[in-house]
Amino acid sequence: KANGVDVYLYLKLLLTKCPTSDLSDEELEKLSPWNPECKEALDKLYIQQQNAIFDSM
Repeated sequence: KANGVDVYLYLKLLLTKCPTSDLSDEELEKLSPWNPECKEALDKLYIQQQNAIFDSM
């Protein structure tokens, strides 16, 4: 929450990317909540989630 990201979506992103101990520091940095690439991926997940909600109506 401190980085302005939705906690649920952030955890969902982490679990779909399946980080392992084999990740390099650069790859791990990309999954940090303050990284712009991560925030962009979270925005896409949010849009997908909203579309799924509206499609089910």
